[in-house]
This record gives sequence, structure tokens and C-alpha cells, in this order.
Amino acid sequence: MDEQRRLTTRQAAELLGVKPATVYAYVSRGQLTSRRDAVGRGSSFDAREVEELARRSRREAAAPAGELSVRTALTLIEQDRYYYRGVDAVALASRYAYEEVAEWLWTGTLPRGVRFSAPAEPLAAARRAVAALPDHSGPVDRLRVAVAAAAVADPLRFDLSEEAVLGSARCLVPTLVGSLPVVGRTGWAGDGRTARQLWPRLTAREPDPDALAVLDLALGLLVDHDLAASTLAVRVAASARAHPYAAVSAGLGALEGPLHGAAGRLAHRMLVEVLERGAAAPVVAEYLRAGRRVPGLGHRLYRGEDPRAQALFARLEGWEPAGPALAAARGVAAVMARQGGLHANVDLALAVLTVSCGMAAEAGETVFAVARTAGWMAHALEEYQERPLRMRPSGEYHGPRPPQPMP
Repeated sequence: MDEQRRLTTRQAAELLGVKPATVYAYVSRGQLTSRRDAVGRGSSFDAREVEELARRSRREAAAPAGELSVRTALTLIEQDRYYYRGVDAVALASRYAYEEVAEWLWTGTLPRGVRFSAPAEPLAAARRAVAALPDHSGPVDRLRVAVAAAAVADPLRFDLSEEAVLGSARCLVPTLVGSLPVVGRTGWAGDGRTARQLWPRLTAREPDPDALAVLDLALGLLVDHDLAASTLAVRVAASARAHPYAAVSAGLGALEGPLHGAAGRLAHRMLVEVLERGAAAPVVAEYLRAGRRVPGLGHRLYRGEDPRAQALFARLEGWEPAGPALAAARGVAAVMARQGGLHANVDLALAVLTVSCGMAAEAGETVFAVARTAGWMAHALEEYQERPLRMRPSGEYHGPRPPQPMP
């Protein structure tokens, strides 16, 4: 009876409405389990497990308009915590380097000591493109141009196999970092750590091990955060089978919106003002009087303090140069706690880092975009295994009913 409930790969693919290769992708992501045939003729699958996955897929496809639900095995957020592939993300980013966290999200493995390196031709193309931009260009401007230039330099960008996309992911992150203008001493040309390569592009100050550790932690904490607007844009592009560079470009385009990517620089400027005035209360009062939202506070996915902010604050507590900015952030949070209980989010914690290190106001935006590129690549990888164009909602028409006279 047990054998009667087993399906071949082809049968499972037909039931799920996918290609046989996608069935094995479900296995690699833990959504299906397989068993090798005793005589080596292939794999078989539990029919009940396949049927349940098919039912979930149908429910997702039939979701009402305005209630888009995207199946993912990458990030879970619940009870004021978040998890990468089931592992506490704060604990993971606190123990492993950014590159290792990225590999965990991409592959579900943790290769220790992994480094990323940028190929010479795409890096040179990205640097030339970024150098041609006006001096007032923002970080997302530079990164969008760098992605486009790197894509043109990669003739294999249209290969959407898992191996090829992983290769692009491992090359794109260092290419983006390497394309940014240097404001400090490089000194680490042979070091593949993203935090070390990014530091001299954020500040002219010399780093110390504690500062680099905080920057690396921030990168790891920001790799992914479920379906933020930019991540959804990436998945829509990947659903249409846009190549991974184009998918990341979609994410950068959404990130540039003032409701998604600008919060870090606003929090930075607010902390600078608090430090200049010596107290948080008058600065907060002016924000409220002008009807402006106090940046760096509140998050719709967390009732309490953002766990990413908690982790960064805890690490910054032990770093003496962060003392004044950290006190300013605590002051803002304390004042706002009397106005409805809003808690600090990661933008405020990131602003403490950027202010303490003498970075520009837009540095937090750069850190966020570089870190999230790895997460966007993970979502593109996952979406390439799904049914093409599955994120094609129907419009709810509210215009005049036809027939109308010709204008």
C-alpha cells in the first residue's frame, strides 16, 4: 500500500504543474522529501505530501486581489523575532560574517571563511559608469548604474540556472562595493570581507576591529526581511524571468522611494541635531510641531523594539566612540515612549553607527542596499524555481463602462 502512494518525478511534476527540475528544487528547499528507487531508476515522492504542496500552490494562485501571498522558505518573522531558513537571524549574524550569512540564505549551507571577489571586467565597467555620474549623485544612483554596467559586461547573465545565478550573486556584491568612490584609505585590496572593502567608501576615518565588527553585524542583520517593497519588486521581475542583475535593479528602484530607503539618512540628521543641541526633547518637539514623523521609531512587523536595533545597540554599547550618539538615540526613544510607546527600529541603530564613524548621512542607505543585495539574489533564486509570471494580478477597473464615444 505504501508503494501505491509513491509518485515518480514526472507524476509529481504533472500534479504540481511544474517542470521535473522544479520538483527537485522543492526537495532542496525542504518542501518535499524524496526517496531513491531500490533499483536506481530515479526518485519517488510521497503522494500525500505532493498533493498538499499542490493545494498550497492553488490557494496562493487563487488569493483575492490585494492579498498577494508569496510562498518562501527564506525569512520568517513572528513574535518580535526573525529567522533565516528557520535559524534565529540575530544569532546567525552575531556569530557569522556577512558572506557566510548570505551563503546560508542562498544555499542553506555555511561555508566558513568564504570570501567574495569581483571579476575584473564587470568591476571596471561599473567603475567607469559610476565615475561618469555627477558629484551630487546619491548612493542608490551609483549602485543602480553599477548594476546595469556589470550586467552588460556579463554575457552569461541570461543563464538562470541555480549555479549561474549563485555565481552572479557572489560576484555582484563585491562589484557594487568596488564601484563606489573611495573616501578613505583602502589598504585591504586582497581582503574579501565586504565590511572591510565597504568601510573606506563610507568614511575617511581609520577603522578599528570593533567598528568593523559592528559594520559586519549590520550587513548580516540587513540581508533580508521578508517581503519589503523592494524585495517584492525583485520577485516580480524574477517571476517574469528577468536576469538577476535586472531583478536587483528593480529592488534598487523601489528602495529609492522616500517611504523605504530614506529613513536612515533622516535618522542620521536627527541624531546630529540632538548632539548639537544637547538634548532630544526640543528636537522631537520640533518634529511633532511641524507634523513630521520622528524617524527611526516604530515598525509595523514588531510590537516591541526591532530585534535588529536591539542587536546593534548591544554591540555599540561596548564601543566607546558610539557613546554620545547612542545616548542621543536612547534620548529620542525615551521621549517618544511617552507619546504612544514607539520603539527604536534598525534605522535609528544604523544612524548611531554612521554618526559615530563620521560617515555621511546617506551611508546608512549604502549599507542597507549592499546588504540587501544578497537577500534580493536569494529571492530571485527562489522565484526562478516557481511558475513563471505567477505574480500577475488582475486590475480592478473603475473607469467608465464601454461603449464610450470616440474622443
